[in-house]
This record gives sequence, C-alpha cells and structure tokens, in this order.
Amino acid sequence: MSRIDIGHDITKPKTVPATVEGFNRATTSNKTLRISTELKDLQEQVHRGELTENEYKDLKNKKKRYCSFYTPHAHFRKGYKRRDGDPVDSGKAVIDLDDCEIFNQLYEERLKGRERALGINLVNRSISGTGGHILFDIPDGLTRQQAQEWMAEKLGVVDFDRKVHEPERAIFIPCKDYILYLDEELMFSDDLHPAQLTNEELKKYGTVAKESQKKRKSLETPNDGVYTPLATREGSGVSPFPTSYHGIPFADIIRKYWEVNNRGFEPTRGDRDTLTYQLACDLRHICGKSFEWLDQVIPCYDGFPLEEKRAKIRSALSSQYENFPQRLRDTLNALEKCGDKGSDEGQQTDFNFQAPTPPEMPAQKPKLIELLTSNTPEQYKAAVANAVFPPLATHLCDVSFCYTDNKIHEATLMNCLMAETGAGKGCIDDPIRLIMADIKKRDEENEKREAEWKKDCQKKGANKDKRLRPEGLVIQIVDPDMTKPALVTRMDEAEGHFVYVKLNELDLFEQLKGQNGKQHFQLMCLAFDPGAEFGQTRFGTQSVTARPICRFNWNACTTLLKGRRFFRNVLTDGPISRINFCTIPKEEIGCEQPIYGIYDDAFNEALKPYIDNLVNTKGLIDCPQAYKLARQLQAECAEFARLSQNETYWNLSHRACVIAWLKACVLYVANGCEWEESISEFIRWSLNYDLWCKMAFFGNDIEKANRGEDSRIGTRGPRNLLELLPDEFTLEEAKQVRLKQGLAAGHAETTHMISSWKYRGYCSQITDHSFKKNHKFLAQIVNSKL
Repeated sequence: MSRIDIGHDITKPKTVPATVEGFNRATTSNKTLRISTELKDLQEQVHRGELTENEYKDLKNKKKRYCSFYTPHAHFRKGYKRRDGDPVDSGKAVIDLDDCEIFNQLYEERLKGRERALGINLVNRSISGTGGHILFDIPDGLTRQQAQEWMAEKLGVVDFDRKVHEPERAIFIPCKDYILYLDEELMFSDDLHPAQLTNEELKKYGTVAKESQKKRKSLETPNDGVYTPLATREGSGVSPFPTSYHGIPFADIIRKYWEVNNRGFEPTRGDRDTLTYQLACDLRHICGKSFEWLDQVIPCYDGFPLEEKRAKIRSALSSQYENFPQRLRDTLNALEKCGDKGSDEGQQTDFNFQAPTPPEMPAQKPKLIELLTSNTPEQYKAAVANAVFPPLATHLCDVSFCYTDNKIHEATLMNCLMAETGAGKGCIDDPIRLIMADIKKRDEENEKREAEWKKDCQKKGANKDKRLRPEGLVIQIVDPDMTKPALVTRMDEAEGHFVYVKLNELDLFEQLKGQNGKQHFQLMCLAFDPGAEFGQTRFGTQSVTARPICRFNWNACTTLLKGRRFFRNVLTDGPISRINFCTIPKEEIGCEQPIYGIYDDAFNEALKPYIDNLVNTKGLIDCPQAYKLARQLQAECAEFARLSQNETYWNLSHRACVIAWLKACVLYVANGCEWEESISEFIRWSLNYDLWCKMAFFGNDIEKANRGEDSRIGTRGPRNLLELLPDEFTLEEAKQVRLKQGLAAGHAETTHMISSWKYRGYCSQITDHSFKKNHKFLAQIVNSKL
C-alpha cells in the first residue's frame, strides 16, 4: 500500500491511499486543467496591472481549494485533518519552492539524470506555475527537516518553505504538463529507496539543519510564520503551556476556526490585523487569558511582524467582552462532530442544507458509477451519477425488493435535472443513450413489426378481416409526445417491463395532462406507488381499454424557473417528493469549455456485464446491506428533522429515503448481487443531494403553500435549532430561535419541542425555564448504527 494519501477536497477529512491511476487521473482531470488555466490568467492580470498582489493571492487561494492534493509526509488511517487521524509517517519529504521562476532550469542543471540516486519520487511545477516541488525519500540518519536542508543544498537553493514538514501538509496536484519527473515505483509503493549518505554527509547536513533551525526560531527573526517559545522548541523539553484543549490540538482548533468563520481562508496581508485580533479575543477564553500561551499558539500570518502580532494579543486581553464567543463555540462543536464519527465505514456526512451549492460527491464511488461518470467533466459528474438510475432500473423485469415497512417495491425511479439555461444539461445524454442501447435495438425490431401490421390493416377495407395485433410487441422506449392511449398500450404490452421516456424539456409531459389538467402529475404519483394501475375504459371497439400496472421510469431536464412553474400548483400533492432531483452548479462567466471523454467500444464492453446482471436477475431480491442502510438513513433524517423542527424537510425525507434505498438495490443487482463498501457512502450522499435540491428549489414554496401564502423564490433550508442555542439556554431563547426560523413560537409549540429533546437525551433541565445541551449524547447519535 502507498505510503502517502490522495484527496479531492482540502476542506474535507477524507483521503485514500494514493495510486498511480488516481494520481494520473487528477493530473489529467478537466478540473485541474481549468484551475491551472485560470491561475495563469490571474497572473497575466497582475502583470497588466488589473489585479494587485493581494487580490491575486486571495483569488488564487480560493481556486486552489478545489484542487486534488496528496499528503507527502503521511498516510492517515482514520482521516486527514482529524485529531485522531492516526498518521503513519511516509518516510518522505517534500521541498516547496514558492515564486521560483527558474525552477525548471534548476532541475535541468542540478538534478536531471540523478533522480534515482537521490531517491527522488516526483519533480513538478506548482499548480499555479510560479514555483515547484520535489518529493524524495528521506536518507537514513536524517530527520525530515535535515533531509530538506540536504536536498536544498543539492538543488543549490537555500530559500525554500521551511514550514512544510508536518504530517498534515498537503501539496496540490498540478496538471500533467507541469510534471517534470515521476518515478511511479518510488512514489506509490510501500518500499523506500533513499540516497545513501556518507558519514561526512550525515554529520554535515545534521549540523547545517540544526544551525538553520536555531536561526529560524530565534526571537528576533521568526521567519517560519509561527513563533514558538524556547521551551517548546524541538528537543528542548515539554511546553510550559498545554498544546491542546480537551484533547484537540490548538493547530486543529485554529484551522477549523477559519473554516467555520472565514470560509477556510487564513488571514492575509489585507486583513491579518483584524482577524488576528479576533482570533486572540476568542482563544483567550480557552488559553487562561495568558499572553504567553496565546503567543505560543497564534501564528504570524502572511509575514506579520512578531511584535505587531503580540500587540494584537495584548489588545485582545484588554477587551472587556467576557461571554464565551459564539465563533469559538461553533468551531468546537464542528470539531466535536468531526472527531466522533468513528471509522470511515458508514460515516455520515454533515451536509449544510443552506449552502449555496449541493454537497460534493464522495471521492470513492461504486464501480458502475465510476464507469458511467468516467468520461464526464467534473462539474457534471453529480448530475450524471443521479440521472443514470432510471435507465438502469428500466432493465429490471420481475424484480422486486422489500422495504423496511414490509411493502414490496419495484425499481421505479424518476429523475429531473434542473439547472440554468446553458448549464450543460446535455451531459446526461450519452450515458443514458449507451445504457438504453440494448433496449432501443430490440424496440426498433418490434416497431418494424408494428409498422408492418398497421400497413397491412390499411390495405384492407373496413368490412374485411384484419390481422390481429402481433403478440410480443414489447416496446419500452416511448415518444416524448405520447398520448395517454399510446402510453397505456405500451404499458399493457410491456409484459412486466418498465416503459421509459427521456424528455429534453419537462413541459412535454403536458401532452398527458388530460381534462382535469393534472393527469400527468397523477401518472408520476402512480408510477412511484407499489402496484398502482394506470389505464382507461372505453366503449368503442377501436378504443384502447386496459389498466396495466404503472411501470414508468423517466428522465427530464428543465431550467430552474420553468421547473418551479411546472410544479407550482402541486407543491403539496406528492409529485415532488416522488422524483429524484439533481442540478448543475452555475459556472463562472468566461470559464473554460468542458471536455468530454470518448465513449468507445471499451466503454461498452465494461458496461455490458452490469447490464447483463440487471436483465438476467429475477424474483424478490434480499439485500441486507441496503435494508440496514435504509434504516440508518431514516434515523439520520429523523434526528435532523427533530433538531431542525422543519416539517417540510421531514415530509420530503420519507420518500427520499425510499428513492435512495432503491438506488442501492439497483447497484447491488447490477454488481451481480454483491455489495460494495462504497455504495453506503455514495447513497448517503445521493439522499442528501436529493434533499438539498428539493429544499433549495421548492422548500420555501412548499412551506408557504402549507400556510396558504403566495410562493416566491427562496432557498432557505432547515437548520438544527439546538445548534443555534447556547450550551445553556432558556425557554424564551428557544422561542426566539423558532421565531427567527419562521416557526410557530408559542408556549405550547416550544415546550413540546424541548420535551421531545429532553426525552431523547439531547438536553437536560436545569430550572423550570432553563436547559443544558448534552454534547456527548449528541455526538453519539450523529453516527449511530442500527
């Protein structure tokens, strides 16, 4: 196994052991190429005087947050950036050269041709193109910092980033063109092949490193960015102040503090004064209001002079504000949630339903989803990963599953992609076309038989005998402009198969709306409900009279505005909760054109076994893992609903859990009735993604419809009301929180909510009108497993 990890979101704790395939995929991904190009454009804007250096740095940091990365110094057994991540030292070191315009020249002149002898794994320019990195195996007898000094000497450079040595350090993966040298055997294997140093070299570089470290950490020139008192320096003994708070290292607290309160951005030259003062004001509450302790833990951000940082700390200590700050409370709560999730298996992701974009898809996906999204640009993968389920489920015939309420379901799945005009909704076309290719081929043969029969009937007069309609006319793909009789006929002749339609525009459904104007919505509801019939009874001999079981799967696309208009009169009638929604986040103006992969014969060959498994499976399928997962998802939704007191979310979550469970069952059957560990995490994400879309697109409208108000555009999602309250809160504070969230705030409603919380152990009563949160119990239930 690899000694280093790879991740795809620097703000998340999830990493996996690095592989050649994963690394190469990151270097060639459209996302990496796009970010590299955008960073080049930003540098040109600086050269043209359109951006200042500070503006460039801020924009660069924002864009780099979305890059894939690797952890050169450790593999994390329990998750990157977690206080119990359990890092395993990689035995490697990385040299980070910032703003080095001659990096390529240094490599060519100093290192090229000697890479294996020096134990070099990787040489690359940074993703911004302004610097470079060298990853190498640490020679025996040297520490990581000493090895960095040794490599810097080989490179002829002494000005490198000496802060880059901790286990949690992440290096962004650049585009393939920026890779100057890669030794896959050294970088991704479990074996180390370091350079062999002579005794003289060991003595020389050990001494050089110690002297350099002493100079760096002198009180007069704190150039490493973080001032550390003499007593806390390496090899000098134990720090006089604790380095953690309740077991959480202060470095982790500060990192999470900026994630929670500043979107993950550390202070820069433009705001470091204000933000350092703010940080000191908050941290003093857990640092004993000690100047020395705060001086130890607060970094000097972006070249902040030491004395100016200390001046901000002194000002913070003189502040008269004594209440425990909410910013710090939110930070510690967020760390508590991250730290108590346990193993990665079955891990619940803490999604924010008020976030401006939907939750990101997990890095590890089921093999079928990985295949179906392999040729899809990064920004479209989530939409495709949801949209492929209706056509996949359409291959199932005489296959059913038993839900947690003992009702038998078939895999009826309906998907609606809602996104802005020009967002790229056509991204789902090719995956769906290839999934449905076998059905389309058989349909074409039966359509020819039907056409021949119709032609024969037209040749004969009205009084002559005509051939009976041919048997076995199973035609599953129907036209978007279908009429109800045509759809009923297709369902009746389908012999237990699903019929399927893909609508490029959702409003094509209005062809079926009928006399009452809602027949197409009734069809959506009937399709989802187990055993429901759809048909008509007519007296005419030539009219269609049939009532088959409604087996109907579909995909549709629409814009956000048209989608909301389409459903505006049935917000509380059931269609929305039965449909799986997805979207495409809005791209920046002027972004690069997305590039798709090629769907070739190799892709079709890889897809065929999954399709064969779906077609060949029959009967009532028992998947205990999907059943257990459904129970977990139901419990998690119930917990969130109780804590948020959001009735709309609670009502939508019931059928959303059924949809997620059906997706898990489809993946299970497609995989040959074998369960993959990645299915659980993917399906949990899919559920939260679906609910995010429903709450963002329709949440406010549904709430207003329930109250009888006119609906307007809004994206407010549910909030955990308990998190909005302080650790100790009063009945009146709980009423105010409900009021701010648009909930009824009467005495009865509030006391009922608190009684429910008390019963479930979320909080305990102090006095008649005051209560206290039970953090330990809340942390346990977040990831409870049934």
